[in-house]
Order: sequence, then structure tokens, then C-alpha cells
Amino acid sequence: GVQSQRVAATAKHFVCNDSEFERMTISSEVSERALREIYLPPFEAAVKEAGTWAVMSSYNRINGTHACNNADLLTTILKDEWGFDGLVMSDWWGTRSTIRAANAGLDLEMPGPGHHFGARLNESVASGQVSGAVVDGMASRLLRLLDRTGAFDDPAEPGPEEANDRREDRLLIRAAAADSMVLLRNERAMLPLDPVRAGLIAVIGPNAAELSVQGGGSARVEPHHVRPVVDAIRDRVGRGVKVEFEPGCEIHRRTPVLERGLRGDVTVDYFANAGFEGTPVLTQSARRMELRWLGEPVPGVGGQFSVRATGTFQADGTGQHRLSLVSAGLSRLLVDGDVVLDNWTSQTPGRSFYDGGSAEVAEDIAFVAGRAHEVVLEYASGGPLGIRGAVVGCKPPGEPDLMERAVALAARADLVIVVAGSNGEWEAEGSDRVSMHLPGDQDDLIRRVVAANPETVVVVNAGSPTAMPWADDVPAVLQVWYPGQEGGDAITDVLFGDREPGGRLPTTFPVQAEDAPSHLTYPGERGRVVYGDDIFVGYRGYEKRKLAPRFPFGFGLSYTSIEFGAVTLDRVLAAVNDDVTVSIDVRNTGQRRGSEVVQVYVRDVESTLLRPEKELKGFAKVVLDPGEERTVEITLSPRSFAAWDPERHGWFTEPGEFEILVGASSADIRGMAGLRIE
Repeated sequence: GVQSQRVAATAKHFVCNDSEFERMTISSEVSERALREIYLPPFEAAVKEAGTWAVMSSYNRINGTHACNNADLLTTILKDEWGFDGLVMSDWWGTRSTIRAANAGLDLEMPGPGHHFGARLNESVASGQVSGAVVDGMASRLLRLLDRTGAFDDPAEPGPEEANDRREDRLLIRAAAADSMVLLRNERAMLPLDPVRAGLIAVIGPNAAELSVQGGGSARVEPHHVRPVVDAIRDRVGRGVKVEFEPGCEIHRRTPVLERGLRGDVTVDYFANAGFEGTPVLTQSARRMELRWLGEPVPGVGGQFSVRATGTFQADGTGQHRLSLVSAGLSRLLVDGDVVLDNWTSQTPGRSFYDGGSAEVAEDIAFVAGRAHEVVLEYASGGPLGIRGAVVGCKPPGEPDLMERAVALAARADLVIVVAGSNGEWEAEGSDRVSMHLPGDQDDLIRRVVAANPETVVVVNAGSPTAMPWADDVPAVLQVWYPGQEGGDAITDVLFGDREPGGRLPTTFPVQAEDAPSHLTYPGERGRVVYGDDIFVGYRGYEKRKLAPRFPFGFGLSYTSIEFGAVTLDRVLAAVNDDVTVSIDVRNTGQRRGSEVVQVYVRDVESTLLRPEKELKGFAKVVLDPGEERTVEITLSPRSFAAWDPERHGWFTEPGEFEILVGASSADIRGMAGLRIE
């Protein structure tokens, strides 16, 4: 789809970039078999089935060798074995050498200008350490990418980015968000909700007012808008139902970015020098006091520049407000002309800007509600291009009784909707999560709210599995992930039954972090992380240890009921190179339109190699009207029955008996058929 618009899709990060801990240097110690069976197949599918035009190498080392220098991966497997003819680029500043990277199969150093692949590459060719044929190959791959993307058709520089906010796009995003949501619990058929039965709906939780629509770091772009869930609920139920909101607690990991209280946009002036001299070369506007640049902030303005961002701040309440400042570069914050935060004359290194920025400096400042103040952020940068910027934070005076007010509201409400979760401060590029529990006091908040009112729905707005120690006490739980800019309306659509919760879990939800198969060896030591779970990742590991998760892989409930028929195969005896087609009839026995994800697992009954209890090898989503029946067919390729044999260094299907298991999750198998391979 992307490439149909002559935009190259890039599969990343190749490979085993599964942790942010020491991500630039750590060595992922992984067996040949686990590499082939678990970590390489997604990239193989992207190359051989989807035809991706680019692949990005990861930062980390794989079994001691940096990905950009790894000829076994970049050339032997990717280019020679899989036939990849596209471009291999490094992650940003992820090129670690000149000679080794070029000879290993890296085609492009990112970002420019080249450090390893500039003059140093010329010198390496001149000295004979990199052959002309290698450089010819690098150039031809780059030219092929330019041709595929149409760069030769219009050699002019690309025009400015466009922000097209179209109604049809909003509707598509909204539908896709609902299709991704997973209904984890629905006791007493509590969902979908009937607003007619509720005189007062309590909406509780920090994410109800500040919905997290995306993760942090490279996961973040600027949305056109973000609608709070509580506002979407009010519009959905109408004036006949009262809706009241309480946050219950706070979950900020850092001081929130200064946005609330700004009157109008921030004016951002750019200067082509480090001292704010002369006329600005460019003036832009920003919604918040957050400035980030990757490379040149303004065309033609590179190593030496300065920025002055000016806005008007008006506090909503009287009291001590905590102002903070972090930057990659020199920065200071002025309020009404006085410097209140100095990150300019002295600076302490910190974890901001992917460990390339300063520690936070902060100060409590007294503001009076309604009084306007001029706030000015001044920033100056020098030195090489990279990730640079500055962020101003502002935390209003805290309210000590947030949880008590939320519990009191829940107790007098007819229905409670708790919107809990995480945000891009906790789930972001550059750092791993510190816990599987929801940030702040949210677990305690949920326990107390459901104790006060059992008619409680919990919406989990997080991008990864969370512990959910309260799950058995809550009648309805809806996992909504990070649902994008239309998420507020999409969540409301699902809660009130205007749309089906169409997602199924793509990962196992453990009861606790200690249950995860990788727990014993994460995050590693002395620059190495051993993939101790080997091929027993996720549900494979739980089943091997007979350990029940909180919610199994592939799980998700529906607002209707889907019945599975018998499993049939197009053959019961197959050769090792045969495809096998699995057929199963599915019928909607409920009263409304709904969906199911039919999942096909394969079990090798007896093997000389250690194998999981079963492995997912195919799936298909089917949408059915009430009473509708359809036959779902899923074809299994010969690879579906094979394992990687380290002694043969190849895929091997061991003749014998196999079981084809069909179900609605890894723990909910509805039917089985036997197959013999000779």
C-alpha cells in the first residue's frame, strides 16, 4: 500500500533490537535456531512476500557483531539467500565503521552528511580495503530506490510537508482504531453499554481527559487533534444523561510539557547564528513549548543557530507552579524578562533526548490565576548535527484529594467508566518500561472504584501488556492500545456498541512480569543479553512450563457468538513439499454482526528436535452477520511444518504425525485434524 504511492517502506530494525537497555552497544546473544524461527521470519516475509524496498539495520550487536557490520545478516541471508534487491540503511547514527560496514552490505549511512561513508569511504577504496565493485553495488541500490520512488521523474527538491485533515481519513482512522481494540472481560454482558439505563455516568482516570494516542520518541508525530474520551462520551449519551469526570490520580513521569495555559500559539524565531543576532531567518508557530530538531532546523542553517520561542502564559489557578527545562544544547527560560531557569551557564548531563541531553532543572514559581505573563525560551546550538532541542515543563498546583473525590463520584454514579493507562513518557524510544504495572496510583484507584461501585468498566489505554492485578474483580475490561487521533470517538463507539471490538491479542499478557519466559536473563549484563527463552517466546514458553497467563495470545471477546464447525484438510497424507489447505465452517449464532479471528496452530506429535507444544502458522479474520455461515480456508506452506536444524543449517521437516489445531486463541482450541507427512 505504501509503495503503491511510490514511497519506500522500510523494514526495521534488522535484527534482534528487542530492548532499549544499552541499545547502541548491547549484544543480543541468540541461537541460530531462535534467530531463524523467531526473529528473522518477519523480515523474510517483508522482503519475499511484501517486497519492501528498504531495510534498516539495528543499533545493537548480534552475537558480538554490530548489525551494520554483520555480513552474515546483511549479505549472506538478506541479499543472497532472500534475494533482496533494495537498499540497506543504518539507523540514525548507527553506522559504526567504514570498511567493515561497506564490505558487510550496508548501502547507506543515515543521516547525512556521511561520516563513515563520506571521505573515509573514498580513502578505503583508494587503499584497496573496499573494492570498486562494492561501491558500485551500493550506488546501484541507491539509484534503484530513486527510480522506484520517482525521484528521476521530478529531480526538484521535495515540496513542503502537507497536513491534510480529511473527513474520509478521520472515518478510516476511527474504524481502524475500533477494529484493533480487544475486549478482555465482559461479565454479565455489561458491554455494550445502554446509556438509557444510566442517570449519572462517572468517567474516572487520568487518560479520560488526556488520551494517549501514540508512544514517545520516533513513535510520535503531531496529530491534527486529540479528543478527550470524556467529551466523546458526553456527546454520545446526549443531554439526558449526566456525565461527571474526576482524574483520580496523576501519571506524569516528568513535568508535563507547557501547553495548558498558553494563550494562542508560541512564536518561534530562528537565527543563523548562536547569539540571536540580526533578523530571524524564519518565524514559525508551535502549540507548546517543545522544540526538537533532527539535522538542520532550517534549510541552510546547520551547526550554529539560535532560537527564541515566545508565548503568553495565563495560569488556571493560583499557587506554586513547577517550571522545568531540559535541552540538548544551551537553553534558558525567562518569565516577564527575568531568567527563572538557567540551563545555559552550567548544565548537568541527563537522560533527555535519548541520553544526549541535560538533566532537568526546575523551580517553583507562584502564579495568580488569570494574570498573563510573557514566557520566553532561548536556545543555542553548536557543533555537529544531531538530535537537538529544548522542552519547557509546567505542573500546576497539585490537588491532594484526587482519589477520594473519584471514589466518592463512583459511589453515587449509576455507571463508572475508568480510563486508565500509560503515555509516551513511560512507553518511548530510548528507555524500557520500569514496571508492568500501570503508572502512578492507578491500580489502587481501580480497586477502590470497583469496590465502591461494581458497575465499572475499565478501559486500558496502553501500548503494551499491563499487570492488571484487579482484572478478576472488574466485570468489563477493554484494551484500546494507543488508538490514534480518532481514539476518543472510537473508544466511545465500542463502549456503546456502535462498533465491534475487532482486535485479538498479538502478545501474551502475563499475570506478573516474573512469569515472562525472558525474565531470568533480561536486561543483560556486561554488554550482553542472552536470549534464554530461545524458541520458547510468548505463548510457547507459557505452554511449555504449563503456566497460565492473565490473557492468552490471540484472545479477544466479541459482542456476538461465533460457532466453529469441524476441521477438514484437503489431504491427510502429504509429502514434505506439499501445501496443506485447512477448512473450517464458522457461523454467527448471536444477534448482531461480529468478527472472529480463526487461528491455525501446528503441533509436531513426535520430534527429535525440541519443539513447542504448538505454533501459530496461519490466521484469517472473518466478519459475519447474524445467522451467517462461511467456510474459512487457510493454506499452510511446507515451512509450516519445518524446524530449523542447527546441524543441517537449514529447514527440516521430520516425517511423521502432525496435529492441525484450529481455535479462537492459543488457549481456546475448537477443533483438530490429523496429518501424516512422509
